[in-house]
Amino acid sequence: MKQSIHKSRNSRKSWFWRIRQLSFCKLPIYDFYASLPAFEAAWTAACKVEASTMLVPSGYIFLLGPISFSGPYCQHNILFQLDGTIIAPADAEAWGSGILQWLDFTKLVGITIKGSGKIDGNGAVWWHDTPFDDPTKEESKLIIPSNNTMQTSLPIPLNSSLGGRTPGIKPTALRFYGSSNVTVTGITIQNSPQCHLKFDNCIGVSVFNFSVSSPGDSPNTDGIHLQNSKDVLIRSSNVSCGDDCVSIQTGCSNVYIHNINCGPGHGISIGGLGKDNTKACVSNVTVKDIIMHNTMNGVRIKTWQGGSGSVQGLMFSNIQASEVQIPIVIDQFYCDKSKCPNQTSAVALSEINYEKITGTYTVKPVHLACSDSMPCIDVTLTDIQLKPLQEQYHMYDPYCWQTFGELYTPTFPPIQCLQVGKPSSSTTQSNYRQC
Repeated sequence: MKQSIHKSRNSRKSWFWRIRQLSFCKLPIYDFYASLPAFEAAWTAACKVEASTMLVPSGYIFLLGPISFSGPYCQHNILFQLDGTIIAPADAEAWGSGILQWLDFTKLVGITIKGSGKIDGNGAVWWHDTPFDDPTKEESKLIIPSNNTMQTSLPIPLNSSLGGRTPGIKPTALRFYGSSNVTVTGITIQNSPQCHLKFDNCIGVSVFNFSVSSPGDSPNTDGIHLQNSKDVLIRSSNVSCGDDCVSIQTGCSNVYIHNINCGPGHGISIGGLGKDNTKACVSNVTVKDIIMHNTMNGVRIKTWQGGSGSVQGLMFSNIQASEVQIPIVIDQFYCDKSKCPNQTSAVALSEINYEKITGTYTVKPVHLACSDSMPCIDVTLTDIQLKPLQEQYHMYDPYCWQTFGELYTPTFPPIQCLQVGKPSSSTTQSNYRQC
């Protein structure tokens, strides 16, 4: 396959590194390794010049294997202009024994990915390779606390279209690690094997006018995944996937999410936190002006039993739910296995505010299941108006367990299970400041 890397200088004297794959006008594409040297060479050249632009031109399709755009020695403020399409290989040999990331940007300052192009993870060849003994994490059901171990259902085993040869580790389509001042805008990521867009250990993240597109039944395909990241803005984007539209994990603070269309998917989630008795810390998160359609949850907090740490300072505002199974969820008994033992320690939840959550639900309007040993405190609800999608069918009533706070306005349906004030236990306020 003939390739060329074209270098030119624009009127502002910044370098443009143009990757061309001349024969990609013809499909199918046979040699997916052909793009890799061109991308590596263009990135190496772009790294040497501050504010350079690496251009993936429109009208071309690049079949590209796993690649790391590493930046410890790169100049700042590189623009990765994506106007064409990058597609992942379907051949299991391209992935070796398993790779956590497909397109990986690490340790960069001022990195921007923008354009009208697409990143296609070719995920269908991975989705049907879920082992029978490893149920997808959302196969579990909401559990009402009891003294028994929690039971969940196992999924139906599926056969892989690659004959079971896909690696056990499914890659994230696009990840940023250890970077600051990161921007993603304009592009679409579709059909990722697992998570679509991940930020890990990043500071100063901006995502806007961005799209995720995967089927609602694609397993574990989070739209945007945050962990150990601070000062994050996600706005004006559309996310359709098979898991959380946005997932916020431990180490995140000062996160602002607004004007998002979410669905299908599992809603916007904080957690699961505290798995394997770990400490989790999340603070200062605002989620507002969200449209949820045909999602499993609306806004959700999920923690594992046995964890520690705290979640505090959350605001969920102006959430419009349409055909959402459970619009408001706190689940401190989260479990993604066939059995999870009861444990006493828990991540502490406090200062959680819900206002103007409206629309229709299909299972239950509110599920607030908090820890026995560490009840949820300072939970407020204002202007909650949730109606069953079909009045003639029986729906579950709002459910609360060890949830303390205040109703600022009447709700529909009435949420009479919320306990006013503070728990009368020996738990002190300092227990909710563990981070």
